[in-house]
Amino acid sequence: MSIIDNGDEEHLIEVKQNGEITGHGQDICADDPRQRTGNENERVEQARRFARYYVYKERGYDTAHPQYHPERLDAVRTVLQNLSDERARDLLGDLYQQMASYHDDTPRAMAIPREAPGADHMLYRTDIYLGVDLLDSEVSAVAEDIAAAHDVDLSKEDHAVDHQSQSVLDRWEAFTDDLRETLVDRDVDLSGETYVDAASPLYASYIDGGDYEVLGPETDPLDREPDATLELAPVDPGDFEQFRAFVDHHLKCQIRDSYVRMGLQPPEQFRVIGSGRLESVVAYRFLDMYPRYDDPDVLDTI
Repeated sequence: MSIIDNGDEEHLIEVKQNGEITGHGQDICADDPRQRTGNENERVEQARRFARYYVYKERGYDTAHPQYHPERLDAVRTVLQNLSDERARDLLGDLYQQMASYHDDTPRAMAIPREAPGADHMLYRTDIYLGVDLLDSEVSAVAEDIAAAHDVDLSKEDHAVDHQSQSVLDRWEAFTDDLRETLVDRDVDLSGETYVDAASPLYASYIDGGDYEVLGPETDPLDREPDATLELAPVDPGDFEQFRAFVDHHLKCQIRDSYVRMGLQPPEQFRVIGSGRLESVVAYRFLDMYPRYDDPDVLDTI
């Protein structure tokens, strides 16, 4: 496909159905990333992120990485907003406890890893995985017909794939491919049937010198990429209601980042200032092509 970036330069990009970039031609900078400036590398990556997102939007293939997938991030944000306090504490209680432990006598939910440079350098992470209840949606009959055609049983409560045979996995993959194309063709919105399927155990990341280290999680609750990763510095979370509002703002910042780092203007509700994922915070601090979207002391609006 041909993409014109924000500098009016053309990129010719080939994207596979799995999101792999198999070709990228452009004349704005060197082909070798090591010979580009930071801004040049980011412009190339902007075009690639947009290409993957465009294929997702136009063809329905799962090509957009979760970190740059605004609809998926917003689905997580919306689902978390609508949880009861009890369910939210089940999912996010350890993250809240760890942040609070820096500011009062709350015990830590996890010890500071020995290899970390210090407690103040830590970020704390929880992965969120969404599920969709197809049998309680407007496409339930269609989903059941497609499932039957592929010999997939949607009535089973446990669809974990860890120990399934390859033939079962192949049938599920064919089912999901056909269902995805059907939903795209019909422009179906399943947000009302979305729920939190799982959350990872609390784990940590930190920067040590120029290296970004991620420690865990020790186990992944599901055999796939999470739909969002909360990654928070240990600021004072306030009470749990304030913490939930903070998480909501953090996800709005991630959604903002997903648009900005594809070279797009975010929708108005996501034109917010604050920290999303660390990778984007670093980009705003060290690439002069971006304003300091992460810092409310520098900007007050987008």
